[in-house]
Amino acid sequence: MSTPHKAGIVENPPVNSRGRVIVASLIGTTIEFYDFYVYATAAVLVFPALFFPNATGSVALLSSFAVFGVAFIARPLGSVVFGHFGDKIGRKGTLVASLMTMGVATFLIGCLPTALVPGWTILAPAMLVVLRFLQGLALGGEWSGAALLATENAPAGKRAIWGTFPQMGAPIGFILANGLFLWISFALTSEQFMAWGWRIPFLLSAVMVIIGLWVRLKLVETPAFQKVIDEGEVSKLPVGRVFKTSWRPLILGTFVMLATYVLFYLMTTFTLSYGTTPATLEAAKAKAAAAGKPMSADSIASWVPGLGFTRNEFLIMLIIGVVFFGIFTLVSGPLAEKYGRRKMLLWVTSGIIVFGFTFVPLFGAGTAGVMTLLILGFTLMGLTFGPMGALLPEMFPTNVRYTGSAISYNMASILGAAVAPFIAVALWQSANGSPVLVGIYLSAMAVLTLIALLILKETRDLDYTSNMS
Repeated sequence: MSTPHKAGIVENPPVNSRGRVIVASLIGTTIEFYDFYVYATAAVLVFPALFFPNATGSVALLSSFAVFGVAFIARPLGSVVFGHFGDKIGRKGTLVASLMTMGVATFLIGCLPTALVPGWTILAPAMLVVLRFLQGLALGGEWSGAALLATENAPAGKRAIWGTFPQMGAPIGFILANGLFLWISFALTSEQFMAWGWRIPFLLSAVMVIIGLWVRLKLVETPAFQKVIDEGEVSKLPVGRVFKTSWRPLILGTFVMLATYVLFYLMTTFTLSYGTTPATLEAAKAKAAAAGKPMSADSIASWVPGLGFTRNEFLIMLIIGVVFFGIFTLVSGPLAEKYGRRKMLLWVTSGIIVFGFTFVPLFGAGTAGVMTLLILGFTLMGLTFGPMGALLPEMFPTNVRYTGSAISYNMASILGAAVAPFIAVALWQSANGSPVLVGIYLSAMAVLTLIALLILKETRDLDYTSNMS
């Protein structure tokens, strides 16, 4: 005989524990950003020589950055694709799919023949573009899903704090990727590193993907999306509904994220290029000769000075700076809860505007000045990036939240990140090696973000579960 249910007892639906939410949202974005940074580092240190060997030094670097930017073009498409399923079938399954896509693409980059292999001169960079596109497609759906996983499971008054969990994946992923590159470069000779050592970080991503999948498959659906299902409010075409009902937040969200993206990719990709470029033409010629590739007349004509640090020296400095990124990402959560997302970000964005005008004096002040610039930049990065895990999702109704937050986040990636390294290199060259125009560019983009924040209303106290479009 079956045991009868006792009257008045209601079974509570399963929920995700705090620890599981932290691990699942953090490990996914850590893996995603690790994969992304592995490429970003390789785009500066390795890919110009291996995939664009027939180009001059500056053209090869710009070509590598162009492929780097392909992922940002793919990200809005990824936000539509993964956002559609995230708002239609749920957050859990979509997060698993985005992680697998990123992991497979990154692993295959590690297996790819270079353009130096006979018969692969054209095919190698073409395949690199395809795999880079898949990386961008996956990251286009990853961030918003992880942010929703954290914030839709958060207790009342803790969304901004819980929203920093997936944001921590950015500094942790950066440190893992660049720390691994640094260890490999110390352990191997330059010839070994260029021949096969650069592949190791790409191939090792498979281990982390397996761990991430194991954690995410144990999740249950978030309470907010479960309510969408229970009330029959699942959108048939989320992208159509979000453009129809939430077009204003889409625009504002894009520009709110603009300064964050420009700041981050200048602080990582551009500074690595600028920092490791020889400070004199004689040093550049000697470096090229030592690598067995003497500078051509075109390379000499287009050459501009940098800071002259070695690759390992500057990677160590970047990793130190990113530690501050992580610390202040965590600090930003309680501040955004106490003062509100909008008010806090207005102050931080004003700080970014001022920071852009410090590029020339700090870059010109030797190692101490460069380290100060990196610490200040990454501190501002943590303070502006941390609250976005709560702010962008809060701007959209529950049943189109995945799509809306993903589109805004990734449209900002095109305006702020896809072109930032390319523009920065061009401005650096046009100023004959001075970073003055790069700093002004950052300040100008921060002004646009400041305007968007002034228009935006505070989102801290809105109903995060019951609002439907």
